[in-house]
Amino acid sequence: MSSLAFVLATLSLLATPGPTNTLLATAGAEAGLRRSLPLLAAELAGYLLGILLLRFALGPVAAAQPVFLHLLHGLVAAYLGWLALCLWRRGASLAPAGRSVTVRRVFVTTLLNPKAIIFAFAILPAGGGPVALLPWLWALAGQIMLVGFAWTAAGSVFQERLRSPAGSRLGYRTSAALLAVMAGAMATRAFAM
Repeated sequence: MSSLAFVLATLSLLATPGPTNTLLATAGAEAGLRRSLPLLAAELAGYLLGILLLRFALGPVAAAQPVFLHLLHGLVAAYLGWLALCLWRRGASLAPAGRSVTVRRVFVTTLLNPKAIIFAFAILPAGGGPVALLPWLWALAGQIMLVGFAWTAAGSVFQERLRSPAGSRLGYRTSAALLAVMAGAMATRAFAM
């Protein structure tokens, strides 16, 4: 794959709405852009660790035991469903306390993000060890930070609206609904395999 094709493929996949992007936009709306910036490091760590685990540990296990993929998709669906429930409940609260989107939640959500599978097995070059992937991973890391920043900034546009009770309810429940749809898609994939 050429460098241009790699950049276009990764940018288009990263920009697609997904669980991590939903959390980053929610965080931007909840806490503002500047206070949400530490979440980008959690996103980056989650993607890179997920890709490396998939490529060098879980990929060989899944090839040998296909049922492992069912379990992995089921785990992701359950986690996304739990996150959706947390955000839905937060939308029911008249005065939510603290932040709903934490570094830990972004890290775990990104680690389990199905996009990591596509990066690990479809976009990054096949073969070679972690050292051979370094230039590609550096390029991907920059794009992860850029797109994550964009999603967080987009969410921060709605920060003032999230401060009213009606806006807060709508914002959290919209995020929860998006995560629930993604959880349903993952659960369907887990049972259909």
